[in-house]
Amino acid sequence: MIEEIYIRDLGVIEEARLRLGPGLTVVTGETGAGKTMVLTALGLLLGERADSSSIRSGQEQAFVEGRWFLKDANILGDRLADAGAEIEDGELILNRSVSNEGRSRASVSGRAAPVSVLADIGEQLVVVHGQADQIRLKSAGAQRQALDQFAGPALTAVLSDYQNHFRAWKSFRAELESITSALETRLNEAERLRAAVAELEAAQPLAGEDLELAEAAERLTHLEELRLAATTAHEALSSESFQEAQDAVTLLGQARRALEQVGNHDPELQRISETIRQIGFAVNDVAAEISGYVDGLEGDGAKDLSLIQERRAVLANLARRFGPSHEEVMDFWAEAANRLLELDSSSDQIEVLSVKVSEEYQLMVDLAAKVSEIRRFSAAQLAEQVSQELKSLAMAGATLVVSVASASDFSLTGIDEVAIMLSAHEGAEPRSLGKGASGGELSRIMLAIEVVLAKTEQAPTFIFDEVDAGVGGAAAIEVGRRLAMLAQQAQVIVVTHLAQVAAYANSHLRVLKSSAGGFTASDVVALDPEQRVAELARMLSGLTDSQSGLAHAAELLERAHGEFSK
Repeated sequence: MIEEIYIRDLGVIEEARLRLGPGLTVVTGETGAGKTMVLTALGLLLGERADSSSIRSGQEQAFVEGRWFLKDANILGDRLADAGAEIEDGELILNRSVSNEGRSRASVSGRAAPVSVLADIGEQLVVVHGQADQIRLKSAGAQRQALDQFAGPALTAVLSDYQNHFRAWKSFRAELESITSALETRLNEAERLRAAVAELEAAQPLAGEDLELAEAAERLTHLEELRLAATTAHEALSSESFQEAQDAVTLLGQARRALEQVGNHDPELQRISETIRQIGFAVNDVAAEISGYVDGLEGDGAKDLSLIQERRAVLANLARRFGPSHEEVMDFWAEAANRLLELDSSSDQIEVLSVKVSEEYQLMVDLAAKVSEIRRFSAAQLAEQVSQELKSLAMAGATLVVSVASASDFSLTGIDEVAIMLSAHEGAEPRSLGKGASGGELSRIMLAIEVVLAKTEQAPTFIFDEVDAGVGGAAAIEVGRRLAMLAQQAQVIVVTHLAQVAAYANSHLRVLKSSAGGFTASDVVALDPEQRVAELARMLSGLTDSQSGLAHAAELLERAHGEFSK
């Protein structure tokens, strides 16, 4: 609930501190005293648009601060955490300033925050009902929410199950539509890939085959030149003829033996001799390699160069179509095979998804029907109970009608269109609240609905701006009584001009206007019991010193308190 509101330089209010408590609090004062500034201040704290014209004349900015005590901070969800604010000992502090230049600043528990955060928080903390702004009554979504709140846990459980299946149905349907909408494209792609994979499987290209074939073709083209060069090199290193030859191996052997014969006379020659031995081994190895190379040329010679060139042409054609390089051909082959498996499985996916869509749709339809059934039953009860309340609020001939009709399509909230309408008098055609009720009637209808909904979950604080407009006499007493009934479930703040309403308050604030030095200022004071009697007398007769007026006010106050003190 709101514990305190501090106002500085807003409208005619120079500085005021409103200490608010539980139950019903009324704000009264003469016309023009500044009662509306109290609501303007609260509106700023709840994220409403700032107007620099509301700043007190001669001042640079207006400032408003509100303190709330929250029994359960979870009511605000994650919004406080998103704003980087924390609540200590259940105390939440919101403030807002507006400058002459139109700049507006807001903070939440000392942390600067966008004004939108105040609006989000305010929606959870306060419900405001004024003649100029009956949002909850005129909004179709809010009317449905009011009915769902009245229906209670019985609806909540079924609606939650419905929403789970609704989301699943939408998800499966979107996935199915995504696959089927591109089905022709996928079939064409699969046909193209299947032909390509078949061609590649028939050709069976191997990794690195293009390079091997290029080398083989080069060797076969220059076979005789290669054989002659290799043979000459081999003879120079290690001749295989029986004639005495001066090949490298023989000469190295001669050099090594010559040094070994005298090596015992000089260790340096022994070292050189060992080096020559190692060189001989290396030359023998090279000679063996060349010999193997020559043998390989003999094997290559047996191959048909035309066959190799034909195979190279096949690979070149594959490279042109799926490459351009041989490596890219191999990559395409692997990717095409995997993609083909994926495309071929799409028909199976379509079948599986079709079954899931059908199953979820049927579950959703069944649950939507249960939701509609509960809503229709609750709508009749809500309409009956609110209509009973209206009879005591100077709307005896009025009847509330809560309609639950089938919408054209399913949504997250079901397949119902909820409309709250008013039949102004017996036999009158029910009309939407925006057309069938005046501002004062809207406030009273909202009051009747809130009194009924107070039996279920409700916001921590309700604020009514002149809910008693156009009401007087016994009806005014009934308005006060019902506000007091609502205040037993939540904090209620009412701006009123009727003594019959103010008499039911737990606390009474009066806005006082004074003029001095050409300036007008207003202050807000809490009235003690004696001051309350005087204020009620003023509201009843316009006189504060009339003994009969004071007696009437005292009687009214005593009677009102007697009803709720039992």
